[in-house]
Amino acid sequence: MGWGRLQTLPSSSLAHAAPHLCLHEACKGQVLLDLVCEHLNLMEKDYFGLTFSDSDSQKNWLDLSKEIKKQMRTSSWQFNFAVKFYPPDPSQLMEDITRYYLCLQLRNDILSGRLPCSFVTHALLGSYTVQAELGDFDQDDHGSDYVSDFHFAPNQTRELEERVMELHRTYRGMTPAEAEINFLENAKKLSMYGVDLHHAKDSEGIDLMLGVCANGLLIYRDRLRINRFAWPKILKISYKRSNFYIKIRPGEYEQFESTIGFKLSNHRAAKRLWKVCIEHHTFFRLVSPEPPPKGFLVMGSKFRYSGRTQAQTRQASALIDRPAPHIERSTSKRYLLSRSLDGG
Repeated sequence: MGWGRLQTLPSSSLAHAAPHLCLHEACKGQVLLDLVCEHLNLMEKDYFGLTFSDSDSQKNWLDLSKEIKKQMRTSSWQFNFAVKFYPPDPSQLMEDITRYYLCLQLRNDILSGRLPCSFVTHALLGSYTVQAELGDFDQDDHGSDYVSDFHFAPNQTRELEERVMELHRTYRGMTPAEAEINFLENAKKLSMYGVDLHHAKDSEGIDLMLGVCANGLLIYRDRLRINRFAWPKILKISYKRSNFYIKIRPGEYEQFESTIGFKLSNHRAAKRLWKVCIEHHTFFRLVSPEPPPKGFLVMGSKFRYSGRTQAQTRQASALIDRPAPHIERSTSKRYLLSRSLDGG
């Protein structure tokens, strides 16, 4: 098969300058992700993915099992590299470089407001970021306002910077990798860690946010979580036109199953939410990406998550045998965070 027309693909990475990659137009998404991960020296790549914006400026995940050209509605082939499946326990990641890229994603989530934090948490996470990038505090090198160029919070204050410096000065001897582990151990406890939010309305037309995460589906109203449906509680998920449905197992004192419906903005938004649910359920709940129990997928869609599950990823990671990759934690990279991970 000839190469035909080539597409130049500017793919934003988590910390490095965005590479321009040339691919055959018939290549599948997996080929592009493999090239990006090779560029980043990343082997635990199953937690990551590529996003693109559609004609409605909505974020979509590139389906790795399909040809890229069949997924793109626009002439611009521009992708963002991002964490897709947030590991509930980052300490189980095999390599420091994987945790480093997860930290960069979370720092961007915090700056964009997608991951809300208290003042105390902003200061703590910020101090670990400084330790990872600058190392131990040194009065001669750092001076009195050495963190002012860092961005820790959407609305950063001098008070926050002073607290970050106070904490940073207590970390003498902590390695960059240890600082990032401490960052992740605290970030994973945040209530919105790894939650993929989708706008919806309930049956009465009230605005809601539906959040998909490792554990199930979360329902928010006015930024407060009002319900949670763990994956084992959900019998079926489906969509029809712009409606999204979940069928729930009966509770301990209930006799019948119940179906809850939500209204999305359009058919594509409903399908997008449905696909994200399928992918998260398969990745975090199944041992291998076999077809889910009969009836879990309905409405006749042919979509299946075909990548490795978390269980398979951990098995593969245990077989990694290479010297620890060098990680360039250059402070000059910090300004890329606000734009390199913006998934749309």
